[in-house]
Amino acid sequence: MEVSVSRRIVTVQYQSHSDKSIDGYFDRVIKYIPGDIVGAWVAVTGLIESAGDDVPVNTVLWTAFIIGVVLTAVWTLKQTRERKKRPAMTQTIVSTVAFIVWVFALGSPFSTLEFYRPLYGSLALIFYSLVVGLIIPSEDSIR
Repeated sequence: MEVSVSRRIVTVQYQSHSDKSIDGYFDRVIKYIPGDIVGAWVAVTGLIESAGDDVPVNTVLWTAFIIGVVLTAVWTLKQTRERKKRPAMTQTIVSTVAFIVWVFALGSPFSTLEFYRPLYGSLALIFYSLVVGLIIPSEDSIR
């Protein structure tokens, strides 16, 4: 028997679906953070930065970042899709911004900007991660 775990945040529990419990604050924080995409980003930046003078590192990093933003949105929509429910747009937006905040905290490619300081990225990551768990999506209703 195949067990499927949805990444979609559960905000409503119907009696006929008693196997799903409503996600609490910490569940929402975990589901909002696109850990798989952030992990891929760490690998991508390592590869790009190790290429050295063979490639225009800054341009490739910014291009990969834009692709990562789009990929996060598409991937989150796909991972949260459920029959008879509206798309999880709130979760998709929050997760996509979470990816941007994580990249900002990790540094590259933002570290090439004059205003960037690692402290800003760390603070943004801490505060964003604390606040997003308070966001309760409203898309869990049946179409």
